Amino acid sequence: MSEQTALIYGLEDRPAPAPAALAAFQHILASIVGIVTPSLVIGGVLGLGPLIPYLIAMSLFVSGICTFIQCRTIGPVGSGLLSVQGTSFAFLGPVLAAGFAVKNEGGTPENMLAMIFGLCLAGCLVEIVLSQFIDKLGRIITPTVTGIIITVIGLSLVKVGFTDFAGGARAGESLGAPVNLAMGAVVVIAILTMTFIGNPMLRISAIMIGIVAGTIVAAALGQVDFSTAGQGDWIAIPQPFKFGLDFDLGLFIPIAFVFLVTAIETSGDLTANSVIAGQPVKGPLYMKRIKGGILADGINSGLAAIFNTFPNTTFSQNNGVIQMTGVASRHVGLYIAGILVVLGFFPVIGQIFLLVPKPVLGGATLVLFGTIAVAGIRILATQEIDRRKVYIMAVSFGLGLGVTLVPDATQHLPPFIKQVIATPITLAGLSAIILSLVIPDTSEDAATAPVQDALQDSIEQGI
Repeated sequence: MSEQTALIYGLEDRPAPAPAALAAFQHILASIVGIVTPSLVIGGVLGLGPLIPYLIAMSLFVSGICTFIQCRTIGPVGSGLLSVQGTSFAFLGPVLAAGFAVKNEGGTPENMLAMIFGLCLAGCLVEIVLSQFIDKLGRIITPTVTGIIITVIGLSLVKVGFTDFAGGARAGESLGAPVNLAMGAVVVIAILTMTFIGNPMLRISAIMIGIVAGTIVAAALGQVDFSTAGQGDWIAIPQPFKFGLDFDLGLFIPIAFVFLVTAIETSGDLTANSVIAGQPVKGPLYMKRIKGGILADGINSGLAAIFNTFPNTTFSQNNGVIQMTGVASRHVGLYIAGILVVLGFFPVIGQIFLLVPKPVLGGATLVLFGTIAVAGIRILATQEIDRRKVYIMAVSFGLGLGVTLVPDATQHLPPFIKQVIATPITLAGLSAIILSLVIPDTSEDAATAPVQDALQDSIEQGI
């Protein structure tokens, strides 16, 4: 065991099957909620109904395949670290926006998914290309820009979460009924209790425990529809392009922005992983892992679109599991991958989530969307907020949240421009990047600091 890293198994060690399986299960417990929740949220908000179990099953199946690629490495693809891949929360905003755009034009659930997966398949190319230039993007994609975009993603989704908290968009006159608010409040209280009770595993499982607690209370109040239980297929066979593909340039730009941001986040996650695993965070080996990891992120998100689920990225919570268990062996990732793939063949797991009432889901998403915004604020808080950054943030937040609060402000613009400008993520991201380039930076090292160095302080604070 290394005294510096307190590891029981290092990166290239091969644990025996029993300890490897035990460590793998702990990683799955830490990540399974994060893997399935985006599919649950997207399916619930867009009204995808009976398709949700299949989407959840595919999210598990694809996460297993992607984790294998990330840990095992195939040629230049993969970081070779114990890095679990899962469905990314960062894409909720643009994915929901694309789904609603199709839905508002009379599209079916299948039409919505075809558009979403087509956009994501095209968007993954952004991350694939960026993976080879990640060390040269420090002037454009700064922590300030990243923090603004992530904050706006979270804040722009709060309305969606709070609508479900109050009963859902289709609640009619029951919207805001005391029983709905009570169910949502139970979930929030349960999540907060589990988070601050002190036990690491309870904190990791707080969202899931909150949803379970809220559903139990809802069932006691007669608010759970058990008629959906047991419906649908019990076995799912992955079918590439099951829903087809579609594309719209105006809807694509927000997706492309988030892929850009995800590349930066992955750089930070892999840096943190390297620190915990006692691996170098400078030099050619480190940069090879960062580029390979981001390249895998892009390719894996393409596989996700092909196999009917949402973009994948590295999960930062698994870095905490490595630190907690002392197991950094990338060979454990092969066990994780195998278990996730097997779980992906059983949509019955997803059928359980269909029982969750809207207010219960709203209580969980309200917290989740809020924490996305807080993650962006934390990145911004690591920077020295000088006058330049104040105005970059002020204008970007003002425009991004402005179109969220007053959507009719763009109604007279040409359709394509309206589609781009009316999306808070795109407008805030474009504003932040343009202002960062236009407003002169007087700091001496702004143009030379690579992305990973700029973010490393904020990443290491979470270790």
